[in-house]
Amino acid sequence: MAKILSEERVIEYTVEFKVKVVELTEQLDVKAIDIAEVLGLHPMMLYRWRQEYREGKFLTQPTRRISMNKETRSPPATDKEKSELKRLRRKVAELKKENDFLKKWDRYLKDQNQRDSDS
Repeated sequence: MAKILSEERVIEYTVEFKVKVVELTEQLDVKAIDIAEVLGLHPMMLYRWRQEYREGKFLTQPTRRISMNKETRSPPATDKEKSELKRLRRKVAELKKENDFLKKWDRYLKDQNQRDSDS
């Protein structure tokens, strides 16, 4: 839908959102100003979107963003991929344990250092 780009109130709306808003203004028998007010948009922004829509500027453009939806991810196709995934998951679990141990060891050494310096 929308994302805030900076500390100032600069918002970037997706093309899909813009198209839906423009189609909403065309389908309903309501003034565009009223729709803009309900959605919290400036009326001039909505008029500009409508003009760009009529000019055909709202075509989906290729993007470098990767969708992380579950629907788009496919399950591993082969047994080899499944076994590799299983091996990698075991390795990740092992590395997490090692990392936790090292964090505990670091904390222990800091506590020992603190005790030595206090006495």
